Amino acid sequence: MNVRRLNDQGIERFTAFLDSLSGDAPMPYPSALLTDPDGTWEIQPTIEVEQRAFGSRYAAAEYLYNVFKDSGLTNIERDPGLWAWLSLFYFEQLCPPNARGERKPGEGARWILNTSGRRYYRHLLAGPFLVFRQHADHPERTLALLCGPLHQMSDVYLEIADSPQLITNPAIIAAATFMYYDSEKGRLKRGTARDKPGGARRMGEVLSQFDCTWDLYSVSAEDVFALLPQEFDRFKGGLQSRLFTQLN
Repeated sequence: MNVRRLNDQGIERFTAFLDSLSGDAPMPYPSALLTDPDGTWEIQPTIEVEQRAFGSRYAAAEYLYNVFKDSGLTNIERDPGLWAWLSLFYFEQLCPPNARGERKPGEGARWILNTSGRRYYRHLLAGPFLVFRQHADHPERTLALLCGPLHQMSDVYLEIADSPQLITNPAIIAAATFMYYDSEKGRLKRGTARDKPGGARRMGEVLSQFDCTWDLYSVSAEDVFALLPQEFDRFKGGLQSRLFTQLN
C-alpha cells in the first residue's frame, strides 16, 4: 500500500478510535481511513509499505529505515501525519489484544508523534526508527534498546532514549547492548530493570554525571566500561566476546 499522511481530520478520527478502546464501546478498526481522501493526504514521491509481521522493534526500525532512506522524503522526524498513518497501518501489531480481548493503546505520544520536545522516542514506530537511523553505520549496537516486541518499550530503551547525550553516543549504546542484551536468547538479560543495581536507570544517572566532566563523545565503549562503578560488574563479562567485537 502507498504511504499517506493523516491530516488534522484524520488524526482526530484516529485519536477518537484510540480513545474509544479505553471505554465501554470500542469503535471498530477504521481501515477505510488509510485511503480516505478527506482524512489523508497523498505523499510524493510515492512510497510503498508492506503489511508484514515484525519480530521486534529492531526489525520494524530496520524495515522502515530501508523504506525511507532512498525515498527522497525529507524531515520525516517532524511529520506527525506520516507516523500516525503508519501507526494506523500497523495497528494490529502495535496494540495486540490481551487475554481478555481488550486493547490498551496507552498514552497519545505512542501514536501521534510529539515534535515539540524530547518525547519523540515514545512513539511506537518513529522512536525505534530514529534510534536505528542515528546508528545506521552499525545498527547492531542498538539491540539492547530495540530487541523487544513492537508494542513494548523496555526500561533500557526508556532510560537511554530520554537523554539526547546518551542516545546519540555510539560508545554508550554499544556498551549498553553488550551489557544488557543476551545475544543467544535475543532478549534483555535479567536484572536490567530501572530499579535494579546496575540497571538501566543507574546507567543513565551515572553517565549523565560523568557527562558534566568528561567528553563522552570522545570515549570508546571500553572507556564506558571503565567509568561504570562496581554495581555494573555483573553485566560486563569478558570484553573479548564476539558480540563486543561486532559492536565496535
